[in-house]
Amino acid sequence: MAKLQAGIIPVTPFQQNCTVLFDPDTMEGVIVDPGGDVEVILQTIKENDIRLKEIWLTHGHLDHAGGALDLKEALGIEVIGPHRDDLPLLQSMEASAARFGADMNIRNMVPDRFLEDGETVSFGDHIFEVYHTPGHAPGHVIYFNREQNFAHLGDVLFNGSIGRTDLPGGNHEQLLESIRTKVLPLGDDVGFICGHGPGSRIGDERRSNPFLAGI
Repeated sequence: MAKLQAGIIPVTPFQQNCTVLFDPDTMEGVIVDPGGDVEVILQTIKENDIRLKEIWLTHGHLDHAGGALDLKEALGIEVIGPHRDDLPLLQSMEASAARFGADMNIRNMVPDRFLEDGETVSFGDHIFEVYHTPGHAPGHVIYFNREQNFAHLGDVLFNGSIGRTDLPGGNHEQLLESIRTKVLPLGDDVGFICGHGPGSRIGDERRSNPFLAGI
């Protein structure tokens, strides 16, 4: 099996890590959290000759899901995830953009399929376990590739920080519980990409992230 490859396309004024996961042998892949700047995403995909199978969402905030419908229509592929508890967020992205004053081409949407805790999603030979991790958003999910010790954690855990919980549907205690019961048990050797900024390893965050002290 070829080693999974990942490329990050920073999108929107929020500099969200829109992530392309792909197999370098087949150039088949998926895109995680296309929050906006869809023309930039399409150009990058074309220049690198990547064949996208699906769009995966970690959660329903506008900077992660705002471009999903446009990308779906442009490529004729399905949107998978997040958990159905984020449906209200997905259906209010246009209003959220107006409140933020964000000059973004945001469209409300409903995914083709919601995900449940314990499901798997895949492309080619690459299988990802899905974990429901509420706290930053009610329906947030993360994606874990056990074979290659890799995870996409969205806005649950960051390099040196954790997801904010002051947005609608946020719950700080719930987020810490998701990290304690779903993220940390993945293992210290697991490297991860997050929704904003540089990635890290779970073990490094366990040891040095001040927000994880005592959990």
